[in-house]
Order: sequence, then C-alpha cells, then structure tokens
Amino acid sequence: MGSTRRACTEEYKAQAVAFVVDGGRSAAEAARNIGVHEMTLGKWLKKARDETEAAQPSDTEPTESERAELVRPRGEAKNATATIAELRMQVEFAKK
Repeated sequence: MGSTRRACTEEYKAQAVAFVVDGGRSAAEAARNIGVHEMTLGKWLKKARDETEAAQPSDTEPTESERAELVRPRGEAKNATATIAELRMQVEFAKK
C-alpha cells in the first residue's frame, strides 16, 4: 500500500521557513522539529529565497547602511596598508 502525502498549507510552509530564517536554526534541525523531510523544507526555503530575490529589483541604488558596509572594508584596508608601511619603515630604520 502506498503512503499518503501530507498536504501543507502555504501558511504552514511560511511558518516553517520563518522557523529556519528567523530562528537561526539549521534546516535539518527545523525539519526534525516540525516533522517534515529535510529535502521538503529545503525546497520551501529555496522557493522563499527565490521569491525574495525576485521581489527586490537588482538595479536599485544601495541603501545608506549598504553603502557603509561597502566603505568600511576599504577604510580598514587603507589603515592596514598604512600600518604595514609604517612597520616596514621601522624595520628598515632598525637595520641601519
């Protein structure tokens, strides 16, 4: 005899996805907790990610916080380069 498939509502799927995304849990752990197969939950997560990406236009300007995230590493790299140059000068001076 074949097994019966459990029908899940879209609301249930959304809650399961939120359980993983917002709860910071792994998909495997969440799947065990809610009683669905790991692959099933993985498909729900992929569908939710695809929908989220499709909802965000790719040609929009970055927000202020996104710009800050992009600028910060550049500043850190400049600071690191300056520190390296200063240390090299100190080494050269110590050699003389």
